[in-house]
Amino acid sequence: MPKTGIVGGTFDPIHNGHILLGKQALTEYGLDEIWYMPSGQPPHKRDHRVTPAEDRCAMVNLAVRDFENFCLSEFETSRQGTTYTAQTLKLLKKEYPQHEFYFIIGADSLYQIENWYHPEEVLTMVNILVADREYQQAHPPMEERIHYLEKRFGGRIQRLHCRELDVSSEEIRGRVRTGRSIAGLVPKAVEQYIYENHLYLEEVL
Repeated sequence: MPKTGIVGGTFDPIHNGHILLGKQALTEYGLDEIWYMPSGQPPHKRDHRVTPAEDRCAMVNLAVRDFENFCLSEFETSRQGTTYTAQTLKLLKKEYPQHEFYFIIGADSLYQIENWYHPEEVLTMVNILVADREYQQAHPPMEERIHYLEKRFGGRIQRLHCRELDVSSEEIRGRVRTGRSIAGLVPKAVEQYIYENHLYLEEVL
């Protein structure tokens, strides 16, 4: 049974922090592959302009193509309407019953997951790997948060000891818009794609 990690997100654009997350999951938990899965129409960004899925998928493909165990998954972008993680995971398990899935999230998601669509399904359908880094001082420590979620919803949440990379997609978009360099923040092929396709030159509302 293949052990498959899923890194989901808008990937607008994908950056080196996303790649680092996949690499750590492969080595720390002995996963066989990592699927990078751009979201379709994420529910939390319905009031934001999101770059077309075609461009976001193209950038993910460029970012992962040189890694033997990484691949682009268009499982969400091929679906119509708003895409919810709980629905996606349910469909994945049905379509790929031979896979053992590990859903990889950032520390911020761990503290927000109760507000997701059917969090009890997300937390019990698959293994959860959460990037082990401090989110905000105001929140309880990660171990306390994990214990609380496991007690309330069940499931298994494990820490992914990933070195923090101080980069975000929002920062990258802002840098491009204001003419600042994004070298070293995204894979070189992604950087080239952004410039060649004139992405992020207008302010995203």
